Amino acid sequence: MDHPSLSFARAMLVFAGWAAVLPSAVADEPLSLSAAVSAAAARSRSLDAATTAALGALEMAVAAAQRPDPVLRLSLDNLPVDGPDRFSTTRDFMTMRSIALMQTLPSADKRRARGERFEREAEVALSERSQRLALLQAEVAQAWLERRMQEQRIELLQAQIAEARVLVQTTEAALRSGRSTAAEVLSAREALAQLEQGLIGAQAERDNARLTLARFTGGAPDQPLADPPPMRASPAPNLNADQWPEINAMKAREAAAQAEAEVARQELKPDWSAEIMFSQRGSGFSNMVSIGVSVPLQWDRPQRQQRELAARLARVNELQAEREELTRERALQVQRWQQAWRAGLERLAYLDAQRQPLAAQRVDAALAAYRGGREGLGTVLQARRDALNLALERLVLERETAGLWAQLEYLIPDATAGVKP
Repeated sequence: MDHPSLSFARAMLVFAGWAAVLPSAVADEPLSLSAAVSAAAARSRSLDAATTAALGALEMAVAAAQRPDPVLRLSLDNLPVDGPDRFSTTRDFMTMRSIALMQTLPSADKRRARGERFEREAEVALSERSQRLALLQAEVAQAWLERRMQEQRIELLQAQIAEARVLVQTTEAALRSGRSTAAEVLSAREALAQLEQGLIGAQAERDNARLTLARFTGGAPDQPLADPPPMRASPAPNLNADQWPEINAMKAREAAAQAEAEVARQELKPDWSAEIMFSQRGSGFSNMVSIGVSVPLQWDRPQRQQRELAARLARVNELQAEREELTRERALQVQRWQQAWRAGLERLAYLDAQRQPLAAQRVDAALAAYRGGREGLGTVLQARRDALNLALERLVLERETAGLWAQLEYLIPDATAGVKP
């Protein structure tokens, strides 16, 4: 019967493995951020590799806890090689045909320690799978947000190009009627050309963003995106380091190192071996049975077994120190993410409430002055460029803030992503 921890671990692995059989999102349906994360988790071969590693360690845990295989030995002892009885197996009373069976008998504690070592290795693989899942979910969320920003950027440039074309047509008509100059027409055309050139670069970046997201999800690159989640809500995770996958992975490695140290401690006790042998002699002589016990002589234990145990214990202390240091660094990083995310929300709110209305008013005022003959076309073009730059600045700021939100939201992996209910 399996150890209870093995049964639980196998159940967890089966639960995790369900992700691989889930269908991907339908191509003609808008792809939400959560659906992209689930599709990527279901498609990831890296997660499958970690699951397989855990299953392999669980199988080794069962095998390592068993006794070694018995040894069967066949021998021909005391065969004469000279004299009248040479090479005879029956005439000399000392010649024996023997069959022996030997069994090494490690203690129950040693066998249990060997099995538990691989159980801890399975837990390491599961913790690494959770860590990979968290990284994957955050990376897919970033790819989804990047594609959304690039598509919004194209929409913004296309709207600006449409307005710039109208302005070119207006200045050309004004030139024909004598109300504009050739220089103003050229300025309008140059502004339009700059926007169209910027659109070419934006389309290339959008295509790259689409390919990147499709690589994770396995869907069509041009699959439309759904509306983003409410990113102004507080992200799910908190500052409880015990829930972070990186810290849990370090704890699992530390537990595996402790299990290896326990194996080394058990190796201080040598394994006894028992042997029974049956020897057949010639028909005129009696058969014999031999019984023996052997045990290794640990004559240099302070320099071998004890030093190995000390090395294993030192590894435990090393991992413990690394875990504590990583916890401090990660806690500081998460706190910085939270501060930057809140600051990003405040900056977006201020930009929407103050700067964007001012930019729109400046464009309206420049147009009114141009139509009234009080300002030249250059003032209008400059106001439009400033408004476009502000809109692009807002897209970048929104992308950075959403990226911080994603880092916090998927700091703790969603174990149900890609897993059927």
